[in-house]
Amino acid sequence: MKDRIIWNKEIVMLFRPLTKCIPMSLLASAFALTTAFAGEYMSVIKDGVNLRSGPNTNAEILFQLPVGYPLEVLSKEGQWLKVSDYEGDKGYIQESLVNKTPHVIVKVKECKVRSGPGANEKVVGNGVKDVIFTKNEQKGDWIKVTHPDLTGWVHKDLVWP
Repeated sequence: MKDRIIWNKEIVMLFRPLTKCIPMSLLASAFALTTAFAGEYMSVIKDGVNLRSGPNTNAEILFQLPVGYPLEVLSKEGQWLKVSDYEGDKGYIQESLVNKTPHVIVKVKECKVRSGPGANEKVVGNGVKDVIFTKNEQKGDWIKVTHPDLTGWVHKDLVWP
């Protein structure tokens, strides 16, 4: 019997490192699932979408967001995304209310929209803080954007993301 007890202790000692590794690997897998969206940018799909303080419809409404409003995804909790906007405000939004259509928001008081990707190109319009543009393409530091009555190029440092 004494030999059997020693043998059981050896088995326990042999498998003890595995019992520490298995939960850590499960934790790592769960973390990977919740951060699968992290670092991605999404845009609101319709006007009046609620940004909430927590991941449920009973949580306080922090803001109502307009269509196209760009958000950075920080993590995912079930059907909810924890997001941040260009000013660093954070909250939760239902995943079904955003998509990957790229939009940018003017983050400065005013920006010039140009006919081409360069500072010497003709100014075709202006954007003001909080105006949302659809992002069409990017060439170097210049982003081609559209708005209902305007298409042109803005420097990436004037918009987010």
